[in-house]
Amino acid sequence: MAKATARHILVKTEKLCNKIKREINKKEITFEKAAKQFSKCPSAKKGGDLGQFYDGQMVAAFDKVVFNEKLHMVHGPVKTQFGFHLIEIASRSK
Repeated sequence: MAKATARHILVKTEKLCNKIKREINKKEITFEKAAKQFSKCPSAKKGGDLGQFYDGQMVAAFDKVVFNEKLHMVHGPVKTQFGFHLIEIASRSK
């Protein structure tokens, strides 16, 4: 079964999600600092780190990104029932 490690930032609006992504991409803030400052997920305390999880453990839209997109890049906004996510995939194995 495929497994991955990733971190994410969860916010309420797509606009805020895009703003944070621009700041990260411009190196104005690190992903970890942005997660601690903006994310509404309990993982914010750990810089957005979700640890290791398996394909199917997260909601479908989240899994689709984590198990298909490039590693070490900021992906999103990804809309789920929880809000809008920025996702950075650290590792993945099939």
